[in-house]
Amino acid sequence: MRQYIRITRKPYEEPYHLNLVMEASNGVQKAQLEFYDNAESLSTLAKELEVFPRHKDHAFLWELGSERPEDRFAFYFRFRAFAVNSVGHCAIQLRFNNNEALPRRELAEFCIRDVEPAQLNRLAQLLKQYAELKHEVLEWELDDGRLLEKRNEA
Repeated sequence: MRQYIRITRKPYEEPYHLNLVMEASNGVQKAQLEFYDNAESLSTLAKELEVFPRHKDHAFLWELGSERPEDRFAFYFRFRAFAVNSVGHCAIQLRFNNNEALPRRELAEFCIRDVEPAQLNRLAQLLKQYAELKHEVLEWELDDGRLLEKRNEA
């Protein structure tokens, strides 16, 4: 299995609210979560990853929802990019939680490892275009990436 991130946009109350399905794999584990956000969040993520990492301890966190039961969120999603050494190697930590009670709970956490800054920059460029809402699918791998206008092209 390969390391990848795939984001699929389902038409919703755009451009203010996006219905997104985030699917990712680190080559061993695979997870998926459907959630809601806005296009501005994708643009913010793109801007951060364009210049990542800025220094050896740089980390960027994009969180949606909460795992605390008292917050009563339907989901929790974490995307955290962080530098792992002084020469710029990075990783992407992903955490998916549907916040359901057992037996419906679905929870996964893993890292996409061995990510080079140029690979994060390519993800940033894809995210920047994807935030324009002209494509339904974003697919990124360590050595490739593409945008698809329609889901059925995937």
